[in-house]
Amino acid sequence: MALIDTPPTDPHLGTISVTLTINGEDRRLDIAPWTSLLDLLRLDLSLTGTKKGCDHGQCGACTVLIDGRRMNACLLLAVMQDGRAITTIEGLAENGRLSPIQAAFVDHDAFQCGYCTPGQIMSASALIEEGRARTRAEIREHMSGNICRCGAYPNIVDAIEDLLAQRGAGQREAAE
Repeated sequence: MALIDTPPTDPHLGTISVTLTINGEDRRLDIAPWTSLLDLLRLDLSLTGTKKGCDHGQCGACTVLIDGRRMNACLLLAVMQDGRAITTIEGLAENGRLSPIQAAFVDHDAFQCGYCTPGQIMSASALIEEGRARTRAEIREHMSGNICRCGAYPNIVDAIEDLLAQRGAGQREAAE
């Protein structure tokens, strides 16, 4: 009589333990080594604000912040993020209130279908913190990795430009 191989029943067999800080919360997770950060966020942690667009790093719908830097979650293996701080769109709100960039997107109607909006907001959040964009042309250049199929680009740039102006005015007032 031949023995039939049965698949292992241990759900942790072949996984790697990692510790991630996700939206300010430390999480210890057992992850299959081939799991993308995007799939971990969406499928395992139900953080579905981060969108799967192209799955090739070309559209920016999956943009998250890793240690404050914007990254495409579809291109990253989750196990390679061990020890890092990851912020998703769900982590931007403060005490149940929209963050300034989220509020600026609403105020400027910087979305239409909304599919790209989380990635656009995450990228804009990093762009503002980077402090490299000062003009509309620079904003457009630094946001070029995020595609909006609906064409809401002028309103997205308006939202970012407005927030940059508010921050500049606040910094000038603080210096005086």
